[in-house]
Amino acid sequence: MDRNESKEHVENSCGCKKQGCSGQSAKSEGNLDGFLEDKMLDDRMRLIKHKIIVLSGKGGVGKSTVAANLAVSLALAGKKVGLLDVDIHGPSIPKMLRLDDAKPEIRKQAIGPIEKAGMKVMSIGFLLRNRDSAVIWRGPMKIGVIKQFLKDVDWGELDYLIVDSPPGTGDEPLSVCQLLENADGAVIVTTPQDVATADVRKSITFCRQLNMPVLGVVENMSGFACPKCGEVTDIFMTGGGELMANEMNIPFLGRIPIDPAIGRSCDDGTPFVYHYSRTETAKAFERVIGPILALSARDKDKQDTEKTTGGKDIMKIALPVAGGKLCMHFGHCEQFALVDADSKARKITGQEMLTPPPHEPGVLPKWLHGLGVNVIIAGGMGQRAQALFKENDIKVIVGAPAETPEKLVAAYLEGTLASGTNVCDH
Repeated sequence: MDRNESKEHVENSCGCKKQGCSGQSAKSEGNLDGFLEDKMLDDRMRLIKHKIIVLSGKGGVGKSTVAANLAVSLALAGKKVGLLDVDIHGPSIPKMLRLDDAKPEIRKQAIGPIEKAGMKVMSIGFLLRNRDSAVIWRGPMKIGVIKQFLKDVDWGELDYLIVDSPPGTGDEPLSVCQLLENADGAVIVTTPQDVATADVRKSITFCRQLNMPVLGVVENMSGFACPKCGEVTDIFMTGGGELMANEMNIPFLGRIPIDPAIGRSCDDGTPFVYHYSRTETAKAFERVIGPILALSARDKDKQDTEKTTGGKDIMKIALPVAGGKLCMHFGHCEQFALVDADSKARKITGQEMLTPPPHEPGVLPKWLHGLGVNVIIAGGMGQRAQALFKENDIKVIVGAPAETPEKLVAAYLEGTLASGTNVCDH
């Protein structure tokens, strides 16, 4: 079942044919106004490189805390970040960022987001007359305002848009997933207890039904961080989130311990990872955002690849091989594996093994260039050789591990190739 088919399955699962039913698609259909709205949405979202939805099937697991600190961590890493709170009935982000009294402005027929801590922020909480007002809306109104937050807010160019969604698998998360068709994926938040993970599993199933990638699971409130010494003690059960991630075959992003400073920072409206950056808990947040930052690294790698391939999807990757695995010393290999790959589809399309000509200075760069190679994956290569390959418009990646060519190319296409130290120093 492809993504559109799976969405149609979810949209029609209620069996209702009434216009505006919350089980139907959040996208407009069949009229000019709807077409223009969807075009505005697409134009706005096209300026945002990565969209990440923070989900949980259970309330009270600290999802908004994770979303806010994830956004702040990315901003501290030098990224342009937007934070959208789509929890219509219980918006928490304004309080967590001390923005209770902030009011957005209308500028150039768009809603100006509130700016704080290097981020652009939007929440229904900014539009309420007072903080105690209750939002009593049915599905269609909630879908409408979420769409408006995406298409009418002047987000501008962003590296990341983090969407804090309310718990469960109802109107709000369904609408966001349908509207952000090209989202990078969801971060799932849980606590270690079985009563939480049982509900959170439903969020993972929800993502799979919508073909929404799951970037990983965060186990929040995992142990207690002593405010004096920083030592983490498992006062309750721990590891439930990691166990669930392993059982459902999705990445585990890390554990965030219970830290009294997190509660204080939320109540005071001061981002925890900014004001307590040296604590073990803040370092745990840093580990969580590692795979998220890797998305930007993949962008850069893609841009570099486009430069060497002229923007073409088909590329040829060369790897020096000895004994069926990557040869650590480039000039001493037995053969070269030449792997054809489709960078857009991220798949290998062909492979051949060739014996290189006798090793002499300047021979291999010209030989590989003549074969149409535009990327080399190597264990080690001298600086002079790297310069020669650059002159021949061939990108060089050094420090790759001694694995099979297929495994290395697959990791490179996915943006997960781990490169270490260049083993050649001449």
